[in-house]
Formats: sequence, C-alpha cells, structure tokens
Amino acid sequence: MSALLKTHALNAFYGDFQALFGIDFEINAGETIAIIGANGAGKSTFLKSITGLLKNTAEAIEFKGRPIGGMPPGKIVSLGVAMVPEGRRLFPSLSVEENLLMGSYTKRPGPWTLDSVYALFPVLRERRNNPGTALSGGQQQMVAIGRALMSNPDLLICDEISLGLAPIIVKEIYSTLDQIRADGLSVIVVEQDVATASKVSNRLYCFQEGRVSLQGPSAELSMDDISKAYFGI
Repeated sequence: MSALLKTHALNAFYGDFQALFGIDFEINAGETIAIIGANGAGKSTFLKSITGLLKNTAEAIEFKGRPIGGMPPGKIVSLGVAMVPEGRRLFPSLSVEENLLMGSYTKRPGPWTLDSVYALFPVLRERRNNPGTALSGGQQQMVAIGRALMSNPDLLICDEISLGLAPIIVKEIYSTLDQIRADGLSVIVVEQDVATASKVSNRLYCFQEGRVSLQGPSAELSMDDISKAYFGI
C-alpha cells in the first residue's frame, strides 16, 4: 500500500534554530495516526510543515506521491489536506453557517456539505445563524471541524481538539471520528491526553525534542514504553 502522506528526513528551522530533526512519517488512506509529545517537542512545527505554513524542501513532504514541501498553504488545501487548528480560530464576525461555508472555497467534490455537517453535529443547524464565537467551546470545536470537512479533504489534521474542553464533550467530539472516517478519510490527531490518543488511533508517533522517539501500532505500545519516549528517559 502506498502512503497517502510521507515525510522523508524532514528538518525544520526557525531562523538558525532547528526544531525538527530528520522526521520520517507516513499515513495510509483510512488510517488514524496520533502524535503525542510534551510542549516544545515539535508537534506544531511538524503540522506547520505539512500544511505549508513553514517552508521546506519539496521532496521532504510527499502527498499522494507528489512533492509538496515548498507549496503555499492554499494549494495544499486544494490538493486535499485540511487542518482543524489549535484554538479553533473561528471568524468572530461570521455566523456558524458562514464559518462553515468558508471551508468550501476549494470546491473539491466529496460527501461533505452543509447538510452532512449538520447531520454530524445537529446542534450546529439549530445555531446556524448565531455568531460562531457565541457558542460554547465544544460547539465552536464542532464548527472548526465542520469547516475543515467542508473542503472535502483526503487528510484531516486535528491539532489539540480536546484542549480546554470538559471530558464529556471531548468524548462526544471524538465519537464522531468513526463517521468522519467512513468514506476512507485519513486523520492525524495531535493530542495531549495519551490514553485518548492511543484509543482513537491505529498507530502512534511520539515526538521528543524534535525527533520521533517512538512509533508503532497503538494497541501494541505499553504505557511504560510511551512514558519513556514521552519524557526521554
């Protein structure tokens, strides 16, 4: 099986500071990968590299067999990569529905429309005319996920979607992943909660100081292995 997305010895820099060191990563169609690691481990830098927010050499990042490392973010979205950003980043001047429609500007064909997003998150249909930022934190996260889905991506990247939410809301949001993946969508989840990350993913990568310190099938990695990789001990 050829990978949907691969990175090859990916390095990343902020000026003279090197944040990533030789990251080899891959995700296949229909797979969910969790990325864990302490603050400063390189998770956000890795996502910025994949989505074009941080420039890299073209060959370091490959999507559907095509080098994308030097492409601008808008082009990468049009190829089928969408991100749910940390902190949601909704447009405060727009309604829920207008925020969702912002995700459809690429006009990519696929199953995700306003109706299918509302079917996934029924509360958003009820609140569709409300300002996006007037919702609860969990509902705002639903809008952010729905907006990303509206681009009909092949790869959905979720950056810390449980941050600041009550456990029951986190469980509700993650329960939608099975429906989201029904059409073969691949998902990368960056998650602080190790137990949640292991539960929702097929495979897991642990980052530590800009390097992959552990990877493997989530069900086969022990909490002891993960803890050692996470803290670098």
